[in-house]
Amino acid sequence: MLQVSMAKDAKLIELEKKSMVPLLLSYSLPAIVGMVAMSIYNIVGAIYVGQWCGTAAVKAMALVFPVLNLMVAVGTLVGLGCAASASIALGQGKRKRALNILGHCLVLSFASSVLVGWLPLPWIGDIMLAFGANENTLAPCCDYMLVLMLWFPFNSVFLGLNHLMRASGYPRKAMVSLIISMVVNVIVAPVFIYCLGWGIAGAGIATAVAQTVGLVWVLMHFCRNDVVLHFKRGIYAINWPLTRRICTIGMPPCLLNIVACVIVLLFNYSFLRFDGDAGVGAFGTVNRVIFFFLMVVAGITQGMQPIAGYNLGLGKYCRVRMVLMYAMVFATIVTVVGTVMMQLFPREIAELFVKEVRDDGTIDTNATYIINLAGYGLTIVSIMFPFVGSQIVISNFFQAIGRPVMSIFLTLTRQLIFLLPCLLVLPWLYGESGVWYAQVMADALAVIMGFAVISVFLTRVFPRKSFCIKPDSLS
Repeated sequence: MLQVSMAKDAKLIELEKKSMVPLLLSYSLPAIVGMVAMSIYNIVGAIYVGQWCGTAAVKAMALVFPVLNLMVAVGTLVGLGCAASASIALGQGKRKRALNILGHCLVLSFASSVLVGWLPLPWIGDIMLAFGANENTLAPCCDYMLVLMLWFPFNSVFLGLNHLMRASGYPRKAMVSLIISMVVNVIVAPVFIYCLGWGIAGAGIATAVAQTVGLVWVLMHFCRNDVVLHFKRGIYAINWPLTRRICTIGMPPCLLNIVACVIVLLFNYSFLRFDGDAGVGAFGTVNRVIFFFLMVVAGITQGMQPIAGYNLGLGKYCRVRMVLMYAMVFATIVTVVGTVMMQLFPREIAELFVKEVRDDGTIDTNATYIINLAGYGLTIVSIMFPFVGSQIVISNFFQAIGRPVMSIFLTLTRQLIFLLPCLLVLPWLYGESGVWYAQVMADALAVIMGFAVISVFLTRVFPRKSFCIKPDSLS
């Protein structure tokens, strides 16, 4: 029994003792791989659909994207809220509270996603019409969404427990679960979409099958008694103060996805006005490319979260500051690489998602227009992209240290407070180009705000003196 306890503690001791750069890399790299695996769900599915299902299906996947954001919002509310809460509890030595958080993660993830995924099923057609679908795109939209909504509760449990696995000291296992799921999706998607002829619905079924395999892997981990957090009797009763705390901490990423849904809808309506369905398809392509690099940044922030939360619980503020700084540096490197790729190869990237040459050798002019428009959009929206990574890290840092109000504020500045006015004004001044310029202007303002807030926070709320105490003196 003593050996088991020591094995458990060993996973947590490295959070307070290990050198910061290797520690952050050891937590971030698995998270990055996991988040990239998640984004490959989107990207590979979109590529398969674009190559085998035609431009109508490409437009349908773009229209479905905001609905997926709403579903992700529910998952992050519980999953990331539980992960941050568990990290702080473990840092404070409150193992029983951390076990209760595991029980809440399982129950709340399933219950909340049933409400969001299953209750709206009778109105799925009306929902897609409200999101911009028309007679050409309604059927593929409904086919794809039906599968994902039916399987959403199980996907939510899978991702929620995966966040908690990482937060409790098992980042590599959390990475493996997502890689397994991604590999299964990449393998079975062509079978369902092309070989069986199920089209865009096959893409949804492939995702559901892959998530089932990942869910089994995660459940097997938490059924073991020799891991830090594991399933046991008595941890599943809902405690409302704890639930409120979890939801409060998880609210920033939840709001980020809800706001992203609203913003994508506004973008879709703007492009429908200027370019019709082709504009929506082009924006969907740009969105997926941006999403890929932001998932890498999200992996960095997820690696930062347990380190910051655990050391905050211990009172080792110097390490909290260090992990923030290194995370910002790594995130900036990622977004700079993304900017270079989008500036140098915009059209080549867009061609991955849209098939320009038909099977008979002729050119699809509609596809060509989507590719050109998406390539132009990539070169515009990537102008401020090098600085976006740091802004996202700063926002998530406040969530990791249990200050959700500040995190919510920074989240809303980038996605709503700055972007919404720009999206209403700039298209009126510059036409179609103004829709792309709106994102650039909002990013610039949000970056300035993020750096201003973190500077004030580090110098006034936590004076530099308190951050520079040697960790050993706090042990």
